[in-house]
Amino acid sequence: MYEGLSTQKKGLLFLTAVIIVFMQGGLWAARRQGTDNFPDNSLVVSPTRYLPFSRGNARPTIKEHPIPKLMSEAENRFRELLSRQSQTLEDAVKEYERRYRRKPPRGFDRWWKFARDNGVLMIDEYNNIEEDLAPFWDLSGEQLRWRAGLAGHLPFIDVVRVRSGNATAVNLLDGYESEDVSARAKGFLSMLEKFQDQLPDLEFPVNGMAEGRILVPWERRVGSNLTMQSNDDAVRNELSGIRHPDWHGEGNVWEAFRRTCEPGTAARRLFSSFRASSTHKTSQLSARSEEFVFARSTAGNYSFCTNPWAHYNQGHFFSDWRTIPAIFPVFSPAKASGFLDIRIPSHYYYAQTRRYTYGWDSVNLQLKPVDDMETPWEEKSDKIFWRGASTGGGSSPPGFAAQYQRHRQVVFVRLASDQSSANRTVVFADPPGSTNYIYADVPAAALNDEVMDVAFVKVVGAENFPGGHDAFVQLHRVDDGGVNLGDHWKHKYIVDLDGMGYSGRFFSFMESDSAVMKATVYREFFSDWIQPWLHYIPLSQTYSEIYNIHAFFSGATESTLRAANATVLSMPPEKRKTIDGDRRLRRIARAGKQWKRTIGRRVDMEEDRPLTDMLVPAAYVYRLCLEYARLWSDDREKMSFSL
Repeated sequence: MYEGLSTQKKGLLFLTAVIIVFMQGGLWAARRQGTDNFPDNSLVVSPTRYLPFSRGNARPTIKEHPIPKLMSEAENRFRELLSRQSQTLEDAVKEYERRYRRKPPRGFDRWWKFARDNGVLMIDEYNNIEEDLAPFWDLSGEQLRWRAGLAGHLPFIDVVRVRSGNATAVNLLDGYESEDVSARAKGFLSMLEKFQDQLPDLEFPVNGMAEGRILVPWERRVGSNLTMQSNDDAVRNELSGIRHPDWHGEGNVWEAFRRTCEPGTAARRLFSSFRASSTHKTSQLSARSEEFVFARSTAGNYSFCTNPWAHYNQGHFFSDWRTIPAIFPVFSPAKASGFLDIRIPSHYYYAQTRRYTYGWDSVNLQLKPVDDMETPWEEKSDKIFWRGASTGGGSSPPGFAAQYQRHRQVVFVRLASDQSSANRTVVFADPPGSTNYIYADVPAAALNDEVMDVAFVKVVGAENFPGGHDAFVQLHRVDDGGVNLGDHWKHKYIVDLDGMGYSGRFFSFMESDSAVMKATVYREFFSDWIQPWLHYIPLSQTYSEIYNIHAFFSGATESTLRAANATVLSMPPEKRKTIDGDRRLRRIARAGKQWKRTIGRRVDMEEDRPLTDMLVPAAYVYRLCLEYARLWSDDREKMSFSL
């Protein structure tokens, strides 16, 4: 194709290809919004991570804010990620061999064609698959097949089978085959159907629950690289009693998780593992500094082994559902640090529903590129918006209802519902648009009234909460009116939080024309394909920086200005906002929307494709299946691909 072209022409062709990739990956859409008088991020250097808060009366200032640099670095990282993706099959094979020190799996050439034909941008970034399947390289094909067969008989595990090029989903728990399977198994089956004729006979045990299932004790994860005992009888003994779907008072998820930690870590020391976070005393100076520290990413690799007190705020540690203490191939939609499940795309991301799908017309059964309730950016509220239910999962061990109500969500709702006089430290530019940043200590009650629109939509199980329903609603705002998914689009800031497990609303949030603020400890199939501070705003586990994020993008609130006696008070209210911050926030919203429609898309909106086509997740599952098929084989060398 390139024979006879001059070096200059080859360079122009390569440059053109890179520009097209940027446009598709969500960078171009972000860049072209509000470029007039937009500051050059390349000029931002070495922002101060912590504000130099003093103990005296002097008011410190900083000349640079950390957020512009975080955004600039994020854009550069994502640009570099897209530009280095292989452009030919030969390059993809070489990159695969460089990364994993072995040949690609058989069928890699057909996968390559599938990915290229469907415009998949991420060709090389599949380290998630390598990580998830790594434990099974130390098992033989026979052992893997045996464990997959056994896993299919465990509670809340369905089996997706491929036989003679045809995929089906069954449930085997009660000793006979039933087609009454979970939505997750049905979703995974729909992915396989696009390339089922390209696969050998296989079995995929699919987790029917949102929570992770595989927690292998540390003592069985060393020496033989996660193989546990190679003796099948030992595995059976380890699973004795596991056929009960819940703990029945015989343990809990946190105790099972603690066993996965290395000896000597805080989680393995009994006292530390049950020490609540409230025992950590911090000075006012430290609290102020924490409120101005911005997370670089979500906490997908957060270590509960070294920070065991943080487990009180995570719902999956209090789940009723029993975990599995042996290495089995169980396919789940997400996993937290320490779990050994194999990640697959969530069924929420490719099933059209009113609750989880942006632009879904449930009357005419069609998917629209713009949701009927989408609001123009200029008309969106500046408030931070979240709605959710206080339900989800069980509470094991009992007695933790005060922390349990969807742990991560209750922390956030309680923060946003605080009507006390306790102060929050807010940093802002005075005057707006300048690089002169000052801070003010603002009462939480006033700040929450101005910034937050956060509430539970219903309360379930309040009888287990200390003080009952009345005590619960005193600590948490409850909006009994409820909301539709489309009501979120009325706000510039949409918060996405973990529930009992991962959030199924993330893709719909990303497709809206609002900026997503996300906090999670889960990692999903797309975790390496998305860039924090470019496509969304990451939040820390404490959410304490959320007020300063709002102040940077939307400007200081009235109560903040008055607390600081800021010079901007002399200006009319309409001139107190920062245009630069609003443009930056819109860039994140637009980049996130473009990412969803390219890298995480349901359909190619520019082509006439069936609405059920989930091209990018399908490409991920296709490649995962090829890797799994090689491990399933007795002759893995024969199941490798060579040019």
